[in-house]
Amino acid sequence: MKADVAIIGAGPAGLMLGHKLVQAGIDVLLIERQSPDYVLSRIRAGVLEQVTVDLLDELELGDRLHREGLPHHGFNLADGERLIRIDLEELTSRCVTVYGQTEVTHDLMAEAPRRGLSIVYEANDVVLLDLESETPGVRYLKDGAEHIVRARFVVGCDGFHGPSRQAIAKTGKAYERVYPFGWLGLLADVPPCNEELIYANHERGFALASMRSPTRSRYYIQVALNEKLEDWPDERIWDELALRLGPEAAARITRGPSIEKSIAPLRSFVFEPMRFNNLFLAGDAAHIVPPTGAKGLNLASSDVAYLARGLIQWFKSGRRSGIDSYSETALKRVWKSERFSWSLTSLMHRFPEAGAFGRRMQVAELDYIAGSRAAQTSIAENYVGLPL
Repeated sequence: MKADVAIIGAGPAGLMLGHKLVQAGIDVLLIERQSPDYVLSRIRAGVLEQVTVDLLDELELGDRLHREGLPHHGFNLADGERLIRIDLEELTSRCVTVYGQTEVTHDLMAEAPRRGLSIVYEANDVVLLDLESETPGVRYLKDGAEHIVRARFVVGCDGFHGPSRQAIAKTGKAYERVYPFGWLGLLADVPPCNEELIYANHERGFALASMRSPTRSRYYIQVALNEKLEDWPDERIWDELALRLGPEAAARITRGPSIEKSIAPLRSFVFEPMRFNNLFLAGDAAHIVPPTGAKGLNLASSDVAYLARGLIQWFKSGRRSGIDSYSETALKRVWKSERFSWSLTSLMHRFPEAGAFGRRMQVAELDYIAGSRAAQTSIAENYVGLPL
């Protein structure tokens, strides 16, 4: 088989890039290891920067987002006793939109057949071929038969554990910070305890109050990496949330049975460069951020914006400046977002080695933020997303 661009991974990054290229008349094939139902079953965060909203609007796929998404004009930091509101709209004239990543994926998947975006699901044993040639390839197994697609470019949007970065791991350098804790998440069909997100620092650890809709809430608490889900019945999680979020939020918590629970480890990770000859990396294949600050999907969107621009330029005019500058340009935004996610994670979580002194530094920092417009502006600018 042949295509102009072969994209490995049909998550949000791969789907957005595929739609963007097809919109420009470029022939694309997406190759996905999982089934469509599995892709849609993955529960992920959903705080969208304007860059992501704008990209979906450019693809004419933002109608449901604008109809059902929740614009948030601020969010809150909590120190266990009070809420410190960061007014995004006043400080930056911008806001974010709460709209689940699963919903973004659904919108992109639903329109793919009608727009001529070809996707192969349940493709096993994916191997990248001849990346230094003018016709790199992707080999995979489907229904027991071997298939090879030849393309002018291959793009790896296949996540942290996918084969794309593994194929070029020895050609670049990885930077990583693994955090000594994880997030225990609970999803429940109950109204949120607050209209805006709450990131809480408590002496017992971090907590987050978030939502997917006015009737569906998403909560997280910091736990040790050796914790097991069976040791955390719903009632224990609700009790811990009420304690860590502070009295103001606790008074408004509506308890209910969980419909999903999971424990996710946290890491910061960047692979440089994000290109090797005719292979490009985008999204989680190239970088991971801790979920504090909600940058993962939004960084994937900015990768797509940069890469789509470069690939379209190459196919339309033969100019290479866009693809040649892709990695350097994308990494500038990646590292700034990594910095923000790392700093917010460091501020809001309990680190075992920090001790009493580290805890008092966090309290002092939160108190400073509460009284400093300059500090709040810096946080707000990063939270709504730095310009492309």
